[in-house]
Amino acid sequence: MKTKLPIFNIAMVDDHKMFRTGIAALLNEYTDINILFEANNGIELQNKIALFPDTQVILMDINMPHMNGYMATSWLKTNYPHIHILALSMYDDEQAIIKMLKAGANGYILKEAEISELHKAIIQLVEKGFYTNDLVSGNMIRSIQKDTLTTGGVKLTEKEILFLQLCASELTYKEMADQLNIAVRSVDNYSRSLFEKTGAKSRVGVVLWALKNNLLNH
Repeated sequence: MKTKLPIFNIAMVDDHKMFRTGIAALLNEYTDINILFEANNGIELQNKIALFPDTQVILMDINMPHMNGYMATSWLKTNYPHIHILALSMYDDEQAIIKMLKAGANGYILKEAEISELHKAIIQLVEKGFYTNDLVSGNMIRSIQKDTLTTGGVKLTEKEILFLQLCASELTYKEMADQLNIAVRSVDNYSRSLFEKTGAKSRVGVVLWALKNNLLNH
């Protein structure tokens, strides 16, 4: 007797219809993917999501009119916390990744990724609750999702906490140095110290650690 494969119910939120249609066509080649609906932006998502209670994963663009991906992700996490959100974006900079993860996204993938990678990401989101790749550290995502990191023994100075908060902003390191009234080279010292204390390997990782430990204002 053949084992029945699981079906993954997904939705797509992206204002570029041609891109959406192309990705939908490629994903429909997989027998375990079921696309429930598509939306042009966060407002349209709000109007449709209640009609599809079985939605498991939402592929979320960032730059959209009316309600962008950050706002839509935050709204979903408040109103439908069980739905997994995969940011599907052309942006690969730290600020965009941090902002989406801070809003509640469970993973981040670039639009230029292979369709097989996107398929893998959807499955991992449903099965593990998060998706990891070169952009997002697995340990850092798990620190929020599954509480695998603790603050045991980690002591931070006031300035280090302020530095953590600035890391979650869109400021450059030079702008952060100005805010802290320190030399730009001192920012590297703060970074290295926090990497060592938190176990993070990047600015994104430090911010995720801070989020997990309630050191940031949401």
